[in-house]
Parts: sequence; structure tokens; C-alpha cells
Amino acid sequence: MELMGIADEGAVSIDGQIAVTQQLGWKWIEMRAVQVEGFDKGPLHDIPDEAFDIVAGKLEDSGVGVYALGSTICNWQKTVETPFDVTLAEVERAIPRMKRLGTQFVRIMSFKPSDDCAVTPPEVFERVGEVTQRFLDAGLQPVHENCMNHGGMSWQHAEELLEKVPGLKWVFDTANPIFNADRRGEQPWGMQCPWEFWEHMREHTAHIHVKDAVKTDEGEDYRFPGEGDGRVRDILKDAFANGYDAGISIEPHMTVVFHDADGGPAPEEAMAENYVEYGRRLEKLIGEVQAELATEAQTATA
Repeated sequence: MELMGIADEGAVSIDGQIAVTQQLGWKWIEMRAVQVEGFDKGPLHDIPDEAFDIVAGKLEDSGVGVYALGSTICNWQKTVETPFDVTLAEVERAIPRMKRLGTQFVRIMSFKPSDDCAVTPPEVFERVGEVTQRFLDAGLQPVHENCMNHGGMSWQHAEELLEKVPGLKWVFDTANPIFNADRRGEQPWGMQCPWEFWEHMREHTAHIHVKDAVKTDEGEDYRFPGEGDGRVRDILKDAFANGYDAGISIEPHMTVVFHDADGGPAPEEAMAENYVEYGRRLEKLIGEVQAELATEAQTATA
């Protein structure tokens, strides 16, 4: 098991992202967006070559690695109407950067569906399939996140995507089902259940995003792991019980939400403090879960 976080939730700059990672005693980052002095903040695969060289150098000097690239490829900012050349250009920029950093996993999505969409268009399977194959041909593993995308419309849509895109694996986000409609059947749709979605994705999951929240009349109320409706404790316990031993990323969303255009920048100090506290609480929760499993195993063999 490798612990890490989507580090732009702990700091904007590469120096800050390295610092919060080291403060937690972790050796990995899941890198999404980053800022280098003299350059604008941007996704790792989109920043200028000069900025990327600085990022790579600072990571190498620090001993902190990039376990996964949290890319914007095929994400909720794009639809199937978006020219596919935009997506392919992102893929071609990402591949050499991942190879230089020794990064194995890349988070992708499956485009934003229309508000009334309940059937994944064939173009989605074709495009995600092409993206997946390009990464696989480069020796890299794409993982799809259940989010505001076609593959995230329900566990059934997720299974269909995995069936029609060979080689694609899953990154399971514990909180995203709380805020996404279960688009199976006729409208009005209910909301998804994190546990039900997890049960269907368990065998396909190669990476986990830990996020927790409750849905309120005002919107989303993000909380520390295990304190919301994301079933974080149950999902991690089940994952470990079934032999999960891969990456787990924190994505707090408590001081900054990547896709919230109205949120504005959070103070760097508050971001760092929350990120480190979130990581420590996850470590504590994992320790408790592992102790429970050990006790249950001893009881079963007594």
C-alpha cells in the first residue's frame, strides 16, 4: 500500500507540494496541477516545457515521486463534441512526461454527459478506447475515475465502459457517488450509493481516492475521512480484506475544490494544515481498520 495525495489541495507550488508530502512522511504525490515561479498554474501535462523541467528537477532532488498523474484527459470540461485532437494532444504531452518521472498510472475520464443522458454514446467508447490504447502501448496504465462523466453515471455504466475498453482499470472515488445521480432506469433518478458502486468496481480498482462528504440542501459539505457518507471505513476495510495493496490518494476538497470555479484561492497555510491533518487522520483510520481485520482473523482461527 502506498499513501499519497492530490497535492495541489495542499499547496499550489511545487515546493509547497513537496513540503506537505514530506511533512506527512510520504514519498509519493498524485500530481494534478502545479505552479512554478514565473509560470501560471496548470495541469502537469499542460505547463510549458521549461516549467516541467523545473518540476522534474525539484522532485528528483527531494526524493518525492509522482505515483499517478491526475490528468484532465477526457474529463468533465470536455464533451464528445469537443474536437478529439484536443484530447490526443494532451495524451501525447503526458506520455513523455510520465516516462521521465517514472509515473505508472494516469487518471482519465469519459467526457461530461448531457443533463438528460442515460446511455453512453458509442463515440465515448471509441475515444476512451483510443486514449487507453495509446497509454498501454507506451507501457502506462490508465485508470478511470467515477466522477461527472459517462462512466460515472452508475456502476452499470462503469461496467459497460470497462467491458468495451479492454485494458482500462479503475480509480475509485469514495465520495463522488454521493453527488451523482444513478442514471439507471427512468427519471427521476435517485442518487448513487458509494458502497454499491464499490462492490461492482472492487475487482477492477487499481487506485483509490479518499474523499468524504455529506450532501446538504446547500450543496456539498466535505469532511475528514470516515466522517461523511462516503463509506470510507467500510470500503477500505473491504479493500484490505480482499488483498488491496496499491495506491491510496487523499483528495480533501475541504479548503479547495478543483472543479469549483466560484471557490477562489484558499490561503496556502490553511491548505497545508488541512491537507496534513487529513493525511494523518487517514493513517489513523487505516491503522484502526487493519487492527480490526487482524482481530477478526485471530478470532476466526481460534
